[in-house]
Amino acid sequence: MLGLPKGSLEESTKSLFAKAGWKITTSSRSYKPSINDPELDGRFIRAQEVSRYVEHGFFDCGLTGYDWIQENGSDVVEVCDLVYSRASVLKSRWVLCVPEASDITKPEQLAGKRVATELVGTVKRYFEKKGVSVDVEFSWGATEVKVPDLVDAIVDITETGNSIRANKLRIIDTLLETNTKLIANKASWANPAKRKKIETIALLLRGALEAESKVGLKMNLPRTALDGVVKALPSLRNPTISQLSNVEWVALETIIDENVAREIIPQLKELGAEGIVEYPLNKVVY
Repeated sequence: MLGLPKGSLEESTKSLFAKAGWKITTSSRSYKPSINDPELDGRFIRAQEVSRYVEHGFFDCGLTGYDWIQENGSDVVEVCDLVYSRASVLKSRWVLCVPEASDITKPEQLAGKRVATELVGTVKRYFEKKGVSVDVEFSWGATEVKVPDLVDAIVDITETGNSIRANKLRIIDTLLETNTKLIANKASWANPAKRKKIETIALLLRGALEAESKVGLKMNLPRTALDGVVKALPSLRNPTISQLSNVEWVALETIIDENVAREIIPQLKELGAEGIVEYPLNKVVY
């Protein structure tokens, strides 16, 4: 049984699995998806709950944030990191924020004040470790709009910081960096058959993520230009080179970072390459 995150990560998770080879389909109100793999049965639930259900054995494995593993204190196997989200491929941060106009510049100045967050347990432990007494209250969402009228500060999650700035808030500390992880129940991980399946899922999901920033290139070139082209290519490994029917020409294929392609293609053309084709990738497995 596979636990999948419902909510903001749902569509990006389905897209990632599709690139890895699993088609996950749901109706508009269904929490039980259809997966094109007879060995996989899944449920969509809130990411906040996935680690608890994995720990208790309802799910053999699941995807959730490192933040919720920590918040729930879940005793699970962290199989691999999967850095993706609906907005970017950056890790997210839980940050302590005050209004821009506030004279507060460090957490210790919040002693005796009220802080709102969804990550109550983590925030309480953070302030306890600092020896600062604050009133931490649970926020049901839209946390950034609660300061300064309802609370003195908030701890909220951000990827780019745009929402923080848009709401005229200022970050004074970072509590936690987080990203999605594939986690497993300890008993399931100890089962050879289940572990093999979980490791396969991890391998292909990582491969799909790796492919998102890369493209394939293939081209034909005269053998006399081969050394210059090979030196110019920042390939993952040595490129694949095949003999064409004309013994004076070869075909070359390689994988490069997508942001390099726009710079390297004109250079390859100048070096003598022809028929240059750039194509997308679904998976890159090392």
